[in-house]
Amino acid sequence: MVHSAYDSVELVNSCPAKIEAVESYGSSLLVACADGSLRIYGPRSSGELKREGGYSLERSVNGFSRRPMLAMEVLGSRELLLSLSESISFHKLPSLETLAVITKAKGANAYSWDDRRGFLCFARQKRICIFRHEGGRGFVEVKEFGVPDTVKSISWCGENICFGIRREYMILNASNGALSEIFPSGRIAPPLVVSLPSGELLLGKDNIGVLVDQNGKLLQEGRICWSEAPAAVVIQKPYATALLPRHIEIRSLRVPYPLIQTVVLRDVCRIHQGNNAIIVSLSNSVYGLFPVPLGAQIVQLTASGNFEEALALCKLLPPEDSSLRASKEQSIHIRYAHYLFENGSYEEAMEHFLPSQVEITYVLSLYPSIVIPKSSLVSEPDKFLDVGGEAYLSRGNSGISDDMEPSSNVSEYDENSALESKKMSHNTLMALVKFLQKKRNNIIGKAAAEGTDEVISDVVGHTFGSYESSRPKRSTKVKVNVALDSGAREMAAILDTALLQALLLTGQTAAALDLLKGLNYCDVKICEEILRNGNQYLCLLELYKCNSLHREALKLLHQLVEESKSDEPRIELTQKFKPEMIIEYLKPLCGVDPMIVLEFSMLVLESCPTQTIELFLSGNIPADLVNSYLKQHAPNMQATYLELMLSMNESSISGNLQNEMVQIYLSDVLDWYADLAAHNKWDEKTYTPTRKKLLSALEGISGYTPEVLLKRLPTTAFFEERALLLGKMNQHELALSIYIHKLHVPELALSYCDRVYESMLNQQPAKASGNIYLTLLQIYLNPRRTTKDIEKRISNLVSTPTPKVGGSAVKGNKGRGFGKKIADIEGAVEDTRISPSGTDSGKSDGDGEDDDGDVDGVSNIMLDEVLDVLSQRWDRVNGAQALKLLPKETKLQNLIPFLGPLLRRTSEAHRNFAVIRRLRESENLQAKDELYKQRKAVVKVTGDSMCSLCNKKIGTSVFAVYPNGTTLVHFVCFRDSQNMKATGKGRRIR
Repeated sequence: MVHSAYDSVELVNSCPAKIEAVESYGSSLLVACADGSLRIYGPRSSGELKREGGYSLERSVNGFSRRPMLAMEVLGSRELLLSLSESISFHKLPSLETLAVITKAKGANAYSWDDRRGFLCFARQKRICIFRHEGGRGFVEVKEFGVPDTVKSISWCGENICFGIRREYMILNASNGALSEIFPSGRIAPPLVVSLPSGELLLGKDNIGVLVDQNGKLLQEGRICWSEAPAAVVIQKPYATALLPRHIEIRSLRVPYPLIQTVVLRDVCRIHQGNNAIIVSLSNSVYGLFPVPLGAQIVQLTASGNFEEALALCKLLPPEDSSLRASKEQSIHIRYAHYLFENGSYEEAMEHFLPSQVEITYVLSLYPSIVIPKSSLVSEPDKFLDVGGEAYLSRGNSGISDDMEPSSNVSEYDENSALESKKMSHNTLMALVKFLQKKRNNIIGKAAAEGTDEVISDVVGHTFGSYESSRPKRSTKVKVNVALDSGAREMAAILDTALLQALLLTGQTAAALDLLKGLNYCDVKICEEILRNGNQYLCLLELYKCNSLHREALKLLHQLVEESKSDEPRIELTQKFKPEMIIEYLKPLCGVDPMIVLEFSMLVLESCPTQTIELFLSGNIPADLVNSYLKQHAPNMQATYLELMLSMNESSISGNLQNEMVQIYLSDVLDWYADLAAHNKWDEKTYTPTRKKLLSALEGISGYTPEVLLKRLPTTAFFEERALLLGKMNQHELALSIYIHKLHVPELALSYCDRVYESMLNQQPAKASGNIYLTLLQIYLNPRRTTKDIEKRISNLVSTPTPKVGGSAVKGNKGRGFGKKIADIEGAVEDTRISPSGTDSGKSDGDGEDDDGDVDGVSNIMLDEVLDVLSQRWDRVNGAQALKLLPKETKLQNLIPFLGPLLRRTSEAHRNFAVIRRLRESENLQAKDELYKQRKAVVKVTGDSMCSLCNKKIGTSVFAVYPNGTTLVHFVCFRDSQNMKATGKGRRIR
């Protein structure tokens, strides 16, 4: 016997006749005897059926039945007594007056009553009959069905009837009589059909009770295995009581249906469900099996270690005892969890700690090697009351002992002890991980809610300044700084700190990383030490990051990157760290703390310049701030930053930065030039990478100030740079003169003209933009601009303000140094509204000294170069103006490469214009023809023609026709309608 579920009490003894059937009615016992009498026993004291016994005979009804009573049943809702003897009779209670006798039930051996619907079914030989109670004395036969064999046991199952015959269990459809087999019955014991309160059925098969639903389908809950084949079974939740040949057996209705109690009574005839007890009838006495109070059963089960049964009984406690139920369940769960933990069932133990609602500190006391932060929640060990009311202290300290607090040396615990090794085993820690993860959502939710409420309260009642100055802060993923001064947040810190350690100890590094990436309350000091000792640097970085310790994180990351590069790293690394990881870390910080981004980006700017510049651009860090920071801390990378930034997005770099970039290039080039010039090794055609960058920048960008740069150039070198700068200043004549007379590279001069032409093509007509080629031709044809003269003009240009671009620069007296052909060119340009100042700023301040130039530097005309330009750029040069510039001695044969395509293009344009003129004339004729056709339209007006406006006949009145050619209106109506429209629009009628 596991525990006492029922107390056996003798209610009636020494009955003078053999007892055939027993039933309870209120506090009375109805005892049917073999002599046909019905004896009524009642308790000596008032009340219901008493467990103290002491029943005495109150009344005896002789001749109640002619034959031995097979069964009796009190129909409480109808105040009737059903008896099965010779037939089925109904008696009124408490007078026992016979109301109805179903004569058709004569010889019936089994019946079943459906109290809800008032239906009675009984079995007689191979027939099953159904009657319905109409109220009072009326019973009406509903249906009768035939069955294959004599029915041994029968019961209603919903709308159907389940019965057992000699070898089979079957279900009969009460509507149409359809039969369906369930499974064979047992070979030793007769069939037994028992209805459960839930509507299911318990079918006996020898010593096994099989559970089926109302349709006969087997249930998966299992089978009740009795010690022997039962003769009868009584269901009284949560137990099933079976009458066996030698004793009464009580089993739980909860899987796996364990044995609860055995009651030994000799010569038991029948058992029956009473009002508040199970009635057991013997030959001459009656016993009552009274259920032991649930509280006492729970105490017994808990004391014997049968925790599952105890918890199942707790759920049966009445609703009014909810507080008692909760305390008992909590105590049982705790004791059961400790029992399972000590026996190695760690996960099952945690499954019982969860519903016990104990604090996580209580469970963590079982894991002394898990370090948790000190907290105000640490209290004296809690005492839990057991189910008997006596206090006990659990095996593990329910409070937080000193060894639970963080310490610098975790190894102070005795790791050699067997208990300690078990507690820190993998399975134990895995169970702890699952426990903490299930508790986490609720605790973290409360902590986050407290943080939000606290911030709102501070905004409403205080200033942010007082809030920030009076509370220690903790940054979370939700960007809310909350103080760890509340119970929920302290508990969240304990939970997350313990969970992180358990995950690491069980090798779940990825899960630990996910924990740190989300909202967490891990204690920084404890977790930092643990992660460093375990070389879990990725987790350590996330710990710093989630707590806004970005400087510490970036220092660590830089150290890890350097160690990854080292051949002999001092730190044990599980993976390789790359500089790009620093950039990825800095990306979210650009909008929060740009200064820390600049500080630590210097560490990777040299190794990852492109990614670093992308970081600055994507983070929208002001370029001026980046440039000034680089200028101060990394001047050698300043040019790299500016040129990469320029290559990515030219519009993102201001003119000042462009100018500074060019100045940096120029400084480097000038230093290089000074070294070479000091040793007389300077060569104008020598190019270094920096000089190439300088030339590319001078040509490609436009944000710098050319006048400032021009002043820095030496007078005897860097002519190509000087030419580019003069070009930016629109001093095209000087720039081309340098290409031709200083550098002696006509190809560069032609390329220069091409660039100017293409840049000016969108600003003004092609004829005007082609004026730059005329300037080039003029230089070739007037080679009196010597090197000395060019230098003088450039010197004057640098030392004085740059003249404004305009035609007045050429119209002054300073232009008389040019020859007649130049005057002719200028006159021709003026005639075609092409100002020389559009491509050149005219004569500089040094032009006035050109009067003596004919003597100083006369050289031969460069006619071959002129012809080459004309042949290559004939489509960009104004032919008429170019011919005016050529000397009279020029041979026409040499102009064929120029005049040939020019004349062909002119002839082609003339033909095209003629064709276009003819096409337009043809279109004009077609339009006139169409006009004539439209004017020939005919409108037929008859006597039946109606005005579309007034719906009157047109007659001989003046009419108007709408453009569709069919709608006719009176002219007066048309005019009135037009006046109305004009008035509505507020316009004057024309």
